[in-house]
Amino acid sequence: MQQKQGKIPQMFTSFMVWLDERFPATETWEYHLSKYYAPKNHNFWYFMGWLATIVLIIQLLTGIWLTMSYVPSGDGAFASVEYIMRDVEYGWLLRYLHSTGASAFFVVVYLHMFRGLMYGSYQKPRELLWLIGMVIFAVLIVEGFFGYLLPWGNMSFWAGQVIISLVGAVPYIGPDLMDWVRGDFLMSEVTLNRFFALHVVAFPLVLVMLVFVHFVALHHVGSGSPDGIEIKKLKDENGVPLDGIPFWPYTVTHDIHATVVFLFLFCAVVFFVPEMGGYFLEKPNFEMANPLKTPDHIAPVWYYTPFYAMLRAATYPLFGVPAKFWGFVVMAGAIVVPALLPWLDRSPVKSIRYKGMASKMMLALFVVSFFMLGYLGTIAPSKPATLMAQIGTIIYFAYFMLMPWYTRVEKTKPVPDRVVMR
Repeated sequence: MQQKQGKIPQMFTSFMVWLDERFPATETWEYHLSKYYAPKNHNFWYFMGWLATIVLIIQLLTGIWLTMSYVPSGDGAFASVEYIMRDVEYGWLLRYLHSTGASAFFVVVYLHMFRGLMYGSYQKPRELLWLIGMVIFAVLIVEGFFGYLLPWGNMSFWAGQVIISLVGAVPYIGPDLMDWVRGDFLMSEVTLNRFFALHVVAFPLVLVMLVFVHFVALHHVGSGSPDGIEIKKLKDENGVPLDGIPFWPYTVTHDIHATVVFLFLFCAVVFFVPEMGGYFLEKPNFEMANPLKTPDHIAPVWYYTPFYAMLRAATYPLFGVPAKFWGFVVMAGAIVVPALLPWLDRSPVKSIRYKGMASKMMLALFVVSFFMLGYLGTIAPSKPATLMAQIGTIIYFAYFMLMPWYTRVEKTKPVPDRVVMR
């Protein structure tokens, strides 16, 4: 019996030796898990990157199964979604997991980005890591938009029409560019097929590749601490960071706990409120796309509404160019400008814990403006709503544009030499 038990670890060791000669399995395990150190004082905000990976896996798996029954045609798209919901075994669950997963993805990504703003995760040596993350965010926005059109419901159809028409506002080449994006002179099944191919093949491949590169860049420079202290600076005689803990098994254990709580809340939404009162799945989207019936109020799904409110906030033409184009520029600028943070922030400290009152107030105003714009993007346009959206847009951009000034002149607190356990 003892001889049999001894053979198992011996066989495993021999197999690993054989494998390591042909593939860096042990080296990869040590570099990315067992010998990769995370800050010992990581907190709630550090769960979001892991949870985003969990949601990405959910979206990929459910998307594959939905594709097996989906028909990307003008007559078949809406009917196939209804078929999935009514006749495919557990099809309703797959569809709700996917639609709720889209919203969950943006929830955890927005929280993940907020952590970066709080703890200065974009500062040296993580500039490239931040830029890769911003590209992931941009790809995620486009991927979500393509998927939003696929149910071919009435809100999907008209929201897609509004967003694509923005391209037509580009001076000189706008109309031709709009026809090129649609693949037709009007929104049609050609557009639907084009977006379907991009949503299920091209952009998921790009997204997975970018996430992989994001992980590689993260594990190369290491994760920042809530105090903005580089844990690699202080090491013991064996080269182990004094303020770090091995990612495996300690950080993974914490992440698993967070995953269980997250999945509990996620499943509660899926089973009890998958439509979330019309914010996750709008009521007009339960009607087939109808070019002759415009919804009472055209608005995108909730995670696009802050940027949609900024789009509508531009109401004045400039230099002979229509306001629609400037609205598109403002909306695109709002998505791109966070990528400049590594060069806008002039503060000598990284974490909001040790920055001055100006940084804290500006971050608070930024968050308030983002929520306000998100709400304004869900309601019908009016003069008061447009004015509030313009104020919110100014505050949003002021956070970034004024950062070189207020981060340089404010008084900061001294940063401790070791991480602080709170």
